[in-house]
Amino acid sequence: MPNVTIALNERLLAASRDYAQRHGTSLNALIRECLNEKVGTTRAQSLQAFFDAADKAHGNSRGWKWNREEIYEEIYKRWEK
Repeated sequence: MPNVTIALNERLLAASRDYAQRHGTSLNALIRECLNEKVGTTRAQSLQAFFDAADKAHGNSRGWKWNREEIYEEIYKRWEK
């Protein structure tokens, strides 16, 4: 496996090492995991993960349905705050 050198400021490096230690992993493994999450999945895999999570959520609107105008109104209300 090729080696890669990266530059991190001391605060980020210390926080990253601490995070890795608390999660029982190495800094190298943590960086690999983060990069794989960002660039290692295809669009199809990302969509499938989304749909799998939605299926597991078991949401229940109790029959109430949104329409486009109501969604936009709600979004604009939140932006105006």
